[in-house]
Amino acid sequence: MDDVSKGIIEQLQQDGRRPYAAIGKAVGLSEAAVRQRVQRLLDHGVMQIVAVTDPLQLGFPRQAMIGIRVEGELEPVADRLADMEEIEYVVITAGSFDILAEVLCEGDDHLLEVLSHQIRAIPGVRSTETFVYLKLRKQTYSWGVRW
Repeated sequence: MDDVSKGIIEQLQQDGRRPYAAIGKAVGLSEAAVRQRVQRLLDHGVMQIVAVTDPLQLGFPRQAMIGIRVEGELEPVADRLADMEEIEYVVITAGSFDILAEVLCEGDDHLLEVLSHQIRAIPGVRSTETFVYLKLRKQTYSWGVRW
């Protein structure tokens, strides 16, 4: 990926609705060239253009990261977690936990139901540790273009 494509991505990270003409001016391309590059980046899975929401304003005041220890194969457990509606993020890790999963819930009762009846019911899940979010201080989506 060249610097122009990274510049396009950076422009879209700042404002996903920025017009292609404005992006073109910032990176030195025509509107049509920007449109083609954006489409290529989307087609190759390099980026997505999505609406980022505020879970609190959508009725999900309880957010948590759950550390999961697994017996046996990790991928089947990670796949089951990824299929759950309440889980927004799943990563297989090295360290104290085998898998980390971020959940959005309507409250503590909902979180308890997800933990007890969904996550812990998955074959292979040995234990969990829940880290309840008290306050979000930083969340960015600017990976990969500033380094």
